[in-house]
Amino acid sequence: MTTAVASPFRFFDLQVLRTRRLTPSLLRVTFGGPELRAFRSQGLDQSLSLFLPHPGQEQPVVPVELGDGWWQAWRELPDDVRAVMRSYTLRGLRTDAVGRTTEIDIDFVLHGVEGEGGSAAGPASRWAARAAAGDRVLLLGPAVADNRAIRFRPPEGTDLILLWADETALPATAAVLEALPAGTAVRAWLEVPHSGDVQDLTTAAPAEITWFVRDGYGAPPDVPMALDSIRGDQLPPAARPYVWIAGESSGVKALRRHFVGERGFDRQCVTFVGYWRRGLSEEQLRERGE
Repeated sequence: MTTAVASPFRFFDLQVLRTRRLTPSLLRVTFGGPELRAFRSQGLDQSLSLFLPHPGQEQPVVPVELGDGWWQAWRELPDDVRAVMRSYTLRGLRTDAVGRTTEIDIDFVLHGVEGEGGSAAGPASRWAARAAAGDRVLLLGPAVADNRAIRFRPPEGTDLILLWADETALPATAAVLEALPAGTAVRAWLEVPHSGDVQDLTTAAPAEITWFVRDGYGAPPDVPMALDSIRGDQLPPAARPYVWIAGESSGVKALRRHFVGERGFDRQCVTFVGYWRRGLSEEQLRERGE
């Protein structure tokens, strides 16, 4: 059953098709299902809401049959029944000959997961580490390609793009780089937990990418490892630069202060997205209205 929620978004009942370990910290899960034919997206940093079952459940419990009342009813379900909701970005999609979506990819960061799961892992990491073909999920995603859950929007005339991301925003960053045209200069600073997480990223743009590896340092520090390097960098000359920074909230804020406060960039040309906040679960962030 499909249910409209807030156009252009709707629910999609999906199944796992396959999984692939990309790096020590990233696992790609490919989803499919007949309902995906109505899924539309321009990619980039497309945000999605994924609903996952608890161990022992065959499918996630979300009262989609209530239409617009699903949200309140879902929140009122018992904690051990209510589907786990997590926000992710679309890593890729594939279509058939007439443009209907057949598969989508979502890359999961395996926080604290070793092998089949670790005690420090959250529910989404644990689910992903054990995901197998046929496992069911529910996706709240777009049915219109250009939608408000795409945040990466360089203004017309942008001649330099600056990107910063930690591992949680790496899938979005990779999708953005793949979509950029050949004529726009790009500087990117990317932070990952392990040296094995460094990837060869594809882009037609003339991009200079610098990786920062936290081996031995655990979670991202409050101040991004890249900040001192960014402060000292002589950026390419540009009349209309655009900045996109995404990842842990405190790091994102520190970098926004640098670009707006220290470098004097127009705040309207700096997009900043906190994908997570240290010490708080997504449920706690929702309770705080963040």
